[in-house]
Amino acid sequence: MALMRGLADLHTHTTASDGMQSPAENVRLAKAAGLAAVAITDHDTVAGVAEAVLEGMRTNIIVVPGVELSTAASGIDIHILGYFTNNEDERWIARLTSLRGTRDRRNVMIVEKLRGLGIPITMEEVLAAAHGSSAEDSLLNSEGSVGRPHIAEVLVRKGIVSSMKEAFDRYLASGAAAYVNPPRLHPIEAMEWIKEAGGTSVIAHPGLYGNDALVEELIQHGVQGIEAYHSDHGSEEESRYTKLADIYGLIVTGGSDFHGIRRGQIFHGAVGSRAVDVHVLQQLRPSREKSE
Repeated sequence: MALMRGLADLHTHTTASDGMQSPAENVRLAKAAGLAAVAITDHDTVAGVAEAVLEGMRTNIIVVPGVELSTAASGIDIHILGYFTNNEDERWIARLTSLRGTRDRRNVMIVEKLRGLGIPITMEEVLAAAHGSSAEDSLLNSEGSVGRPHIAEVLVRKGIVSSMKEAFDRYLASGAAAYVNPPRLHPIEAMEWIKEAGGTSVIAHPGLYGNDALVEELIQHGVQGIEAYHSDHGSEEESRYTKLADIYGLIVTGGSDFHGIRRGQIFHGAVGSRAVDVHVLQQLRPSREKSE
């Protein structure tokens, strides 16, 4: 794969998990934003990667195969990004399936907690929000994952809240009224899974965790990169994590964490709003791919 000059957004979500746009649409948005590359990093699934790669070939955009693993440590949700994994590896795919099972249980627990608060919501409504109205969306989500943004979408549709932000602030974010955090994979184990699948591991949006000691612990256990540039990071976080990367010799990545456009609101950031030089891909690609 020959690299081009330009920028890469290394963190986007699609209808394969909790995004609103299809994988092909994310690639087209990357093209419109003038990017050279875009990563598809859905939660606990690689179901959207193949479609994006085909669209990338059509539009001359490099598509980086990725994933965002849901983990927890010290009572904190931690997300670990994986890039260039071998998605033909049966054990890797089985492991991703097991993570989606945990997400499914969490969704049920959240819905039950919301109902306990007197909010009339059902899992059927959440699944309908996740699967979308198109056959393409339903196919992707049959292999993909359902998450809190889908629950938030139902709350907005039913008039319980006025926006996705309000849904998270009042009910779904850490510490909010319906937040639950069942036992999850530990981030160190997630890093091992990515390594065993031939990929490269990166700590996603470390500024959101409020625990840099834990971030450094993960670095010391062998994570290979850190997402210094993110839609929810300010300049202070960007500076802090690029310096941390220098200290430990980490790959510095960045991405919008685009989840789509819901009711006119871009969730996290627009495709390309956070990006890094496309040459970072050379660092992220494992040796097995560099030799091809």
